[in-house]
Amino acid sequence: MFRLSSNPCDLRFPPVEAAESDGLLAVGGDLSPERLLAAYRRGIFPWYQDDQPILWWSPNPRAVLFPHKLHVSRSLTRRIRRGDFTVTLDTCFRAVMTHCAGPRPQYPEGGTWITREMQDAYATLHEMGYAHSIETWQQGRLVGGLYGVALGGAFFGESMFSHTADASKVALTVLVRQLQAWGFAVFDCQQASPHVMRFGAEEIPRREFVSRLESACAHPDRRGRWRIDQP
Repeated sequence: MFRLSSNPCDLRFPPVEAAESDGLLAVGGDLSPERLLAAYRRGIFPWYQDDQPILWWSPNPRAVLFPHKLHVSRSLTRRIRRGDFTVTLDTCFRAVMTHCAGPRPQYPEGGTWITREMQDAYATLHEMGYAHSIETWQQGRLVGGLYGVALGGAFFGESMFSHTADASKVALTVLVRQLQAWGFAVFDCQQASPHVMRFGAEEIPRREFVSRLESACAHPDRRGRWRIDQP
C-alpha cells in the first residue's frame, strides 16, 4: 500500500491504475487544501472513519452523471414546478455538512466518514471558493441538500441528506441543471447507487473517467459563492 508523505510540499500520488480491486489507492498524508485539490484533479478522493488513517480511493468503474443526460421523473418534475421547496446555493455550507454527517443506516453505531477533520477541511475549500453546497428549504427549514467540490468543468459530489421526501432529489436536480447551464461536463458520483442511477448516472471505466476529467479540469475554475440562475 502506497503511503503518502506527511510533508505538505510533497503532494505525490501513485497512478490510479495502482489501486486495489476495491479502489483503495493510498493511505496517510493530510487533508490540506493543496492535497485535496491535487487528489480530485487525478480522480482520487478521501474516505475513512474516525478510527482509521486517511484512506484515498479511485474506484473502477466510476459512477458519473453527465449533466446533459440528467433524467428527472415526471412526479419529481411536477413537485419542483409546484414550488414545494425553495432551493439555494452556498448559503449554509457547514450546516449541510453537519446534516450529511448525521446518523446513517450503514453506521448503526453512530459512526460517520464525514469526521470533524473532514468538515474542517472542506469548509476551508468552501472559503477558498472550491467547495459548494446546495440547500433545499421547506417553510424556512433546511430539509435537504448536498455538497461537493468543483474544478474546471467537473463537479465532485460528496454527500447528500434528506429530512423529508424528495428534498435531496430536488437539490440534485436543480444543481445538475445549473451545472449544465454553466457548461460543466462531468458530475462525479464516485460509486454507483440506486439513487444516482435513477437520475441517469452511468458507470464508465476509470481510464475513460480520468481522460474526461483531464479535459474538464482544463477549463477555468468557477470559484467564489455560487448563485442559481436557472429555474
